[in-house]
Amino acid sequence: MYRYEFERITSGVSGWGLISGNRYGTEEDYRELIAARGRDGWRYVGFIPAVQRGTGHVEEMDLVFEKEI
Repeated sequence: MYRYEFERITSGVSGWGLISGNRYGTEEDYRELIAARGRDGWRYVGFIPAVQRGTGHVEEMDLVFEKEI
């Protein structure tokens, strides 16, 4: 059996590209968050878009972690 936990991260406009328009980037340090969870015995299994714009840009997502119990 597994236990699941979720961490919400957000992304926002991080600049403007000449051809591609607005650029989006994450506001949190997701790499450190995933590494810290791994040190605590959690495994990163994926993400779920939680808030998405009509243009398809994901503004908030839930990182999914699991741990065997």
